[in-house]
Amino acid sequence: MSQPIRNIAIIAHVDHGKTTLVDQLLKAGGVYRDNQAVVERAMDSMDLEREKGITIKAKNTSVRWKEFIINIVDTPGHADFGGEVERVMKMVDGVLLLVDAYDGPQAQTRFVLKKALANGLKTIVVINKIDRENADPKAVHDKVLELFMELEASEDQFNAPFLYGSGRAGYMMHHLTDKPTDMAPLFEAIISRVNPPEAYPEQPFRMLISNIGWDNYVGRVAIGKVNSGSVSTGDRIFILRGDGTSSPAKITKVFEYSGLGQTDSAAGVAGNIIGVAGFDEVTIGETLGATAAVERIPFVDIDPPTISMQFAVNDGPLAGQDGKLVTSRQIRERLYREVKTNISINVSDTDKSTVWNVVARGAMQVAVLVETMRREGFEVLVSRPEVITKKDEEGNTLEPYEHLYIELPEECQGGIIKNLAQRRAQLVNMSPHHGRVTLEYVISTRGLIGFEFDLMSLTSGQGVMSHLFKEYAPMSGEITTRITGTLVSMDTGECTAYSLESLQDRGKLFVTFGDMVYNGMIVGENPRTEDMPINPTKEKALSNVRSSGEGKGVMLIPPLRFSLERALEYIAPDEYVEATPSTIRLRKKILDANERRRVSKGAAPRG
Repeated sequence: MSQPIRNIAIIAHVDHGKTTLVDQLLKAGGVYRDNQAVVERAMDSMDLEREKGITIKAKNTSVRWKEFIINIVDTPGHADFGGEVERVMKMVDGVLLLVDAYDGPQAQTRFVLKKALANGLKTIVVINKIDRENADPKAVHDKVLELFMELEASEDQFNAPFLYGSGRAGYMMHHLTDKPTDMAPLFEAIISRVNPPEAYPEQPFRMLISNIGWDNYVGRVAIGKVNSGSVSTGDRIFILRGDGTSSPAKITKVFEYSGLGQTDSAAGVAGNIIGVAGFDEVTIGETLGATAAVERIPFVDIDPPTISMQFAVNDGPLAGQDGKLVTSRQIRERLYREVKTNISINVSDTDKSTVWNVVARGAMQVAVLVETMRREGFEVLVSRPEVITKKDEEGNTLEPYEHLYIELPEECQGGIIKNLAQRRAQLVNMSPHHGRVTLEYVISTRGLIGFEFDLMSLTSGQGVMSHLFKEYAPMSGEITTRITGTLVSMDTGECTAYSLESLQDRGKLFVTFGDMVYNGMIVGENPRTEDMPINPTKEKALSNVRSSGEGKGVMLIPPLRFSLERALEYIAPDEYVEATPSTIRLRKKILDANERRRVSKGAAPRG
């Protein structure tokens, strides 16, 4: 008799409607009472997820449909968070591949589908947003089949069922000619298409840790699918670590996931996705077993990180005035804690006790970490992203390359093509549709840094991009992504309107009157390539003679304010972003101007 459990993940490109679809599944599965307000994007529980409109962390829930329990994992769609997608593949037996009926398959669609097919998962294709203007679900259907062929899907995978509908409107259909009613066709497809979990209840307990959660009462929670046996509160088990060692543990709590939260359970049974507590130290990828002798469950390989950034203790004049967590011990503990729950980030110490190397998939991933730390009360300095290079067998330097996909209005393509040519990108394909054009490039990760903001500027916000790791290949040559210099404060104090009025003609200012600045802080952009020292704190000289211009209003141009992501990609290699709970500042790594000149001439820095 097959188990009444189905484990599925919802995978898609960013903004194709995953989380909204989960909302409808929760509603149709009876999670909400008749008189209860439905929370939009309920699975995006992090503040950052709601603000950015994207899913960052994979999260799981479950709904009941007739006699079946359907465990659902909502995954991120942004390429920088691909590690979240990869590690949930071991928890599920099938995937809902969500594709926008207008956009069609995008870069991350290819990535997540490739991972699902490689893991042998059953696939159901959902062509979403068919009620969108200019949607073409028939054409998208054909493009998805072409993608299956390109990725060498098996015959069974290629014959995946297609459904059409609108997650926002709350209906799915087997055929475009069907009458839209509710979500029942999708539930029926899940039950019939996805296999029950492969599980062995009669064997000893074994579970792969695929996610880490936190409970305020019991602490760290290991989440995964029970492969065999069962586990109950009070059981003594073993943690089988990646280095071949094992350590005992006692289960203090077993959780099941239902609706919008977790509930206590008497036992976790084979095939179900559960959470268990009782550990001080446990890591994603480790196996939990009834004995130390059970076989470890292999973990999915994660694509390598491609960028490196430095985190450092804030040593500026304003350090400690905003944040509460500023010491090297506090920052180091926080960074290494992140590694335990985020397998696509690695942290290592440097020869300086106040500086750490952080490697990740992309700048967005690091920006989310920095933003989270800011909200927790940390102050930290962060460097510009740099690509991670490798050496081939002949000793040649290799750098990472990516597939870049851009969709933009046809009238904007000239400026984008010119910009990408300067970044040494190679055009692979160009396809127009509905007054817009899709460009496909191969570009080095180094050339990609900072491009998203050029795209926003050159297309007035109408351009959309996505990228996907391709390979390591020979260096593409010198790339200049910032052709301007900076205006650097040569004094410490409060900016004055008198001084800024005369300085704003020299370039774009990043500060306004009343802002605190310090020596070595970047306060503006110089149109020329060199850095220019300025004094934004200068006050008007007082005299006992009334000035003829007294009373004249000071007209200041509004300053350019950076988001954290923009700031990280704007700064040069000799600069830092200073992130505190309430402020984003740009500064030179070496604050003293004389010391910067010595270093630029090749002298070793003092101290």
